[in-house]
Amino acid sequence: MKLFASQEDRLVSGCKANKRAAQEGLYQLFYAEMLRICYRYLKSDDLAVEALNTGFLKVFQHVGTYDGKKGELGAWIRTIIVRTCIDLGRKEAKFKSLTTEVEEKENVFIEPAALEKLYAEDLLKAIRQLPHATQLVFNLSVIDGYSHKEIAEQLQISESTSRWHLSEAKKELRIIIGNGNKSLNTPTENQNKGI
Repeated sequence: MKLFASQEDRLVSGCKANKRAAQEGLYQLFYAEMLRICYRYLKSDDLAVEALNTGFLKVFQHVGTYDGKKGELGAWIRTIIVRTCIDLGRKEAKFKSLTTEVEEKENVFIEPAALEKLYAEDLLKAIRQLPHATQLVFNLSVIDGYSHKEIAEQLQISESTSRWHLSEAKKELRIIIGNGNKSLNTPTENQNKGI
């Protein structure tokens, strides 16, 4: 771990000195992880790449404020990337003000047989099929653990709107996963029989 930490320290020092090689090294070091986050938050590949590049631009512009004593470099970069995705997603998503109260059901039942067929890539595809605003709220709530109050503040919506989007995401995902949606790479009955 110390080797990795010293590599990060050298890259951060180089980025603070505005050295292109250090910026490229930092970008390459965190590229794959941060791109996965962008794919999770944004509907299209183009938007994900735009968020990644915009986020890294912010990283390079503000690297002077990074303090290794306060937290890990990866976590600091991830925070910037997630906030960039939220900003871009807010522009793309169309949130409606919802005044109806939504009864939130914490226990979502999905057939175990359906879950056995899913892989991480399939789950990502299912999540990306959600309407953009709903996808954004789902990611913030379920995957990143934000409260509805925090989501409402980040996305500039009401807490009830956040709850509604989460409820809709769960309903839609139940349908997508439960039906073995054709767009997911789940084996069909004929493929299972070897036909």
